[in-house]
Amino acid sequence: MILYPAIDLLDGRVVRLHKGEFDAVTDYGDDPVAVAEKFGEAGASWIHVVDLSGARDGQRRQGDTIRDICRTGLRVQTGGGVRSSEDVEDLLAMDVERVIVGSLAVTDPEKVSGWLARYGSEHITLALDVRAVGGQYRPALKGWTDLADTTLDDVVRAYDGAKLRHALVTDIGRDGDLSGPNVGLYRYISAQFRDIAWQASGGIASLDDITAVRDAGVAGAISGKALYEGRFSLAEALICSQDG
Repeated sequence: MILYPAIDLLDGRVVRLHKGEFDAVTDYGDDPVAVAEKFGEAGASWIHVVDLSGARDGQRRQGDTIRDICRTGLRVQTGGGVRSSEDVEDLLAMDVERVIVGSLAVTDPEKVSGWLARYGSEHITLALDVRAVGGQYRPALKGWTDLADTTLDDVVRAYDGAKLRHALVTDIGRDGDLSGPNVGLYRYISAQFRDIAWQASGGIASLDDITAVRDAGVAGAISGKALYEGRFSLAEALICSQDG
């Protein structure tokens, strides 16, 4: 399993949101490149970067910072407000390895399927951020401010035949609060959609949590707040992600 340390960018600063709320921000400093370099020194090969400014307002993209993070030598998976083929191409031109597509992956699977064909399944990651509603998981849109009418399963099935390879799922109800990951959700999607390399996101608070999502069958896990709060070291998390 790949362990992805996370950097969330908001107006040039490293932050974490609580359950996706822009008015619930914890600030971790103004040098995201230095944070990325420290992750690399600790052994990370990949990094997960979210441009929250771009997600909130596409005109306020933080491309220069993302380009500088790519220059650290880490393999970068990043997104935030990706809405057009030009957005995808701009990020790939910065040497981003995988472009994360969020709301559009839910609202326009035909367009995103075209991107998978055009840019390659190894260069696109769907971000399916969900809330539990009435026993089902419904995707959230527009920076988690709206809920789609469809379900997580329906969205994934819309990509049948599209060679979708990489997707991450965040249980918004657990994101940023260190309450533990939704292991049952990850076990279900890993078994139901075996051709997809799933990434677990949200709620990881301990090394046991990393073990639990690894054993649930996901191909990757994203950790943010627990690392910044010192719940465990990145070196410990990387070892844990490979054990077993």
